[in-house]
Amino acid sequence: MSSKGVSLDYVNSIVYDLEKAFWDERGMGARFRVTTVGRDYFLDKCLPRIEIREVEPIVEVIEQVLQEEGIVAGMSHEMDGKLLSLTVQGCLHEKVEQGLMAKGVEPFTCIPANLVVLAIEETLDRPVELAEIKVEDGACHLLLALFESRPTFD
Repeated sequence: MSSKGVSLDYVNSIVYDLEKAFWDERGMGARFRVTTVGRDYFLDKCLPRIEIREVEPIVEVIEQVLQEEGIVAGMSHEMDGKLLSLTVQGCLHEKVEQGLMAKGVEPFTCIPANLVVLAIEETLDRPVELAEIKVEDGACHLLLALFESRPTFD
């Protein structure tokens, strides 16, 4: 590999092709197979920075990491009971979603959302489901459903 790195256009074209192929194979079932994409990044960059074991501070850490790393231009969240709404602006992968939508493929995965899900599940042992992805006005609007902690049999 050259010392100058790989272009974002190249990376996004590969991600697009992988997502499109997976969609062609599994349709909406693909959504349930990509929930852990980003796990190594989460373990390396995000988990060590999580100090407070509550939903909103955990989400704020993910927002900070993604902005510091230049993966998103901005990210905000809002809690309403067991629903967590995320808005992601300026995501590096927005072109992937735009390309898929141009082919009639509904967005079915989001790496920033995956990182939030992984953080909540890993630190609070609460199942989370990415329920909705909408791309509007240059931003991704995501809805996550948070469930109660898993029972323990101690």
